[in-house]
Amino acid sequence: MKLYSSEHIFSHPWETVAKAAWRKYPNPINPAVVALDVLDRKVENGVLKTQRLISSSWSLPGWVATLLGTDQTCYVCEFSEVDPSKRTLTLKSRNLTLCNLVSVDERLSYSPHPDDSSRTLLKQEAEITIKGLPLTSYLEGVVVDTMSSKATQVRQSALDWVIGRINNEVHELTVAAERGR
Repeated sequence: MKLYSSEHIFSHPWETVAKAAWRKYPNPINPAVVALDVLDRKVENGVLKTQRLISSSWSLPGWVATLLGTDQTCYVCEFSEVDPSKRTLTLKSRNLTLCNLVSVDERLSYSPHPDDSSRTLLKQEAEITIKGLPLTSYLEGVVVDTMSSKATQVRQSALDWVIGRINNEVHELTVAAERGR
């Protein structure tokens, strides 16, 4: 088992980043995510709790997919909690595809930056476990290195893209409303 953790600061307030995190898929920065389905959603004590199924397309060579006994679509189950009174968004996810060989348990936590409420702090943690394969520790290290090299860049770019999209939508609505007066 290997652990991965990182922190990232967004130059946007929590409300903006939380909205963008909800709408981050699909996006052109991470085109592998092909579908996002809500399985369950409820509000308990003012906290929005949601379970979603994320479907992504892996570009595995056909022989690798056959060897692993999977197709090109992989699935992840995500549980999230939005607590507006505490201003926290927590996302916990676990892969469903190939979980008998590789399990990745990830936790993302978004909250206002403790020193500057106009910014948002993201804490990311992941536990990677590979079972039943040779060179387990090496392979777990490869997964951690891959997460480390891509996570911040992709997450920042994707959320910035979504924030830009939201800002454009607000601008278009404002213009349309002003025309209607």
